[in-house]
Amino acid sequence: MKSLFTKSALILPLAVLLFACGGKGSKKETTTEEVVTETSKTKTLEIEKPQLTFGFIKLTDMAPLAIAKEKGFFEDEGLFVSVEAQSNWKNVLDRVIDGQLDGSHMLAGQPIAAGAGFGRQAELVTPFSMDLNGNGITVSNDVWSKMKPNVPKDANGKPIHPIKAEALKPVITEYKNSGKAFKMGMVFPVSTHNYEIRYWLAAAGIHPGMYTADNVQGQIDAEVLLSVTPPPQMPATLEAGTIFGYCVGEPWNQQAVFKGIGVPVTTNYDIWKNNPEKVFVMTKKFVDENPNTAVAVTKALIRAGKWLDEPANRPEAVKILSMPQYVGADEVVLANSMTGTFEFEKGDKREMPDFNVFYKYNATYPFYSDGIWFLTQMRRWGQIPETKPAAWYSETIKDIYRPDIWKKAADLLVEEGYIPSADIPKTDGYKPVTTDFIDGTSYDAKDPIGYINSFSIGNKDK
Repeated sequence: MKSLFTKSALILPLAVLLFACGGKGSKKETTTEEVVTETSKTKTLEIEKPQLTFGFIKLTDMAPLAIAKEKGFFEDEGLFVSVEAQSNWKNVLDRVIDGQLDGSHMLAGQPIAAGAGFGRQAELVTPFSMDLNGNGITVSNDVWSKMKPNVPKDANGKPIHPIKAEALKPVITEYKNSGKAFKMGMVFPVSTHNYEIRYWLAAAGIHPGMYTADNVQGQIDAEVLLSVTPPPQMPATLEAGTIFGYCVGEPWNQQAVFKGIGVPVTTNYDIWKNNPEKVFVMTKKFVDENPNTAVAVTKALIRAGKWLDEPANRPEAVKILSMPQYVGADEVVLANSMTGTFEFEKGDKREMPDFNVFYKYNATYPFYSDGIWFLTQMRRWGQIPETKPAAWYSETIKDIYRPDIWKKAADLLVEEGYIPSADIPKTDGYKPVTTDFIDGTSYDAKDPIGYINSFSIGNKDK
């Protein structure tokens, strides 16, 4: 039987006072049915692996990991977690697959690509979606100065949002006529950012390039050359003139504003309202061997998401994320997007209460329909080089997205009183059909072939 720290209600008032000040109680044997009383309502599971190491990239949306650790949610579950920054997304993927990390903050497309046949193959699963929205597309000052005359203005002379890529089209032509290939950055070939910037460009008739089985650069027929740049390096790469714009998560769009080197022109909220962004990933082997641990981790992360979406907690979250072991950016930069606003041109700060969503709108639930969207984009742009039948999309995602683990965790949290039962979606794993995209295209995850064929640019299937 595992020995755990518990807070007993049957102790002296002095001890209670010590607990209130952060003191620890005595150990006692605890069964899986017993509830930790007084300061914690958590039912501790029989944890197979209490010592865990998780990875992340220095982005605002790693916040659930930082909060679960700093607010004691992992410890409540009997988990002792180290959270370590990683250098790039490939490193994150490799270290999870190789077992050097027990799990990680990851691009939603990474476990999907690993299971669908693009890039390194592995059986990875996600029981938890880390957030919605949170990305932006930023261009250099020079590009913005040329785009701005093409952007509609309101009565006060301010740009009307969302800004579509039609405003960029003549700028690309101007660069091309002067002998410059138009280059933009994204963070990884299977990142949300790659698909979002491609979607934004293609919606305006700008070809972002194709992949084939033999050419994995994704630049065939491209009018804009997209290449990989790690998120923290985006502003410096833009400033050096190596790229003319990029799509990245926070705080690296706001950093460009802060440094005066670029202007965010749109956010992924405008490209796809309340779109999924990062996920938490473990190997299928880890989950199979440590099922209670996987549920306990998911419980702690759901609690962290709920804590983060309380507006009163955002200033504290900003302070935590500014710590060097987490994102390490200035508080003022983090606060620009984390506290319900987003700054475009310097001084043009707008209310964006849903720029970062960690819990609302069932943000933590791993919907099959979210995963299938990524598969459709992989096929659209040629990362999946061959036609697949419609059934393949649902069959593939059900091996990767694991709402069953999420549901076990959420049911326990309801029982413990941490979340209301109304926060558990009644769903078959599919969101309703939506047109919440910048071009108004309808997305039905149960008709992936029809969706792929609805676009003028990209592969077509039968």
